[in-house]
Amino acid sequence: MFERFTKDARSVVDGAVGHAEESRAGQVRPEHLLLALFDRAGGRAAFALSALGLPERREEVRWTLVEARRRAGLTQVEATALAGLGIDVSEVVARVEEVHGVGAMSGGRGAGGWRPGRRLSFSRGAKSVLERSLREALARHDRHIGDDHLLLALTVLPGVAAEALAEHGVTYEAVVRVLYGGGAKAG
Repeated sequence: MFERFTKDARSVVDGAVGHAEESRAGQVRPEHLLLALFDRAGGRAAFALSALGLPERREEVRWTLVEARRRAGLTQVEATALAGLGIDVSEVVARVEEVHGVGAMSGGRGAGGWRPGRRLSFSRGAKSVLERSLREALARHDRHIGDDHLLLALTVLPGVAAEALAEHGVTYEAVVRVLYGGGAKAG
């Protein structure tokens, strides 16, 4: 599948690996792909993000991702659902961090975490983003997978990255409208 990736899309994947290493994550996750999209300039995804006003809110999105990582990758919707069951995720995080240190629930530390020289794998979620980007390209009859297809995949698949984007008005429909001038449904 990677042979179908454009130079921009490959750069995003490489950047995601870099973000995962920098954060000492055990795997490359969808959030790393999103952060790598922010780093790109000039691609179709950068155009869409800019048109939707996201560059000005980049740090807010980054903070949302950091907070989700502290919650062991739980989305705000999942944390709210747990609160409905009487589980205060913030309190759980505080107690774990009190005993094990800040960021203890974020993964990536310890035996399964990142170590210099270790090749990182892609999480199930990140693999789903890559697979979905292929489906997005095929649905649009595109011969290659671009960074725009990665952005579309991130907006349509459930998780922290999609939640952070949607919080700032970057939805599948909004990206389709900006890039393709239509309101196509996720396929």
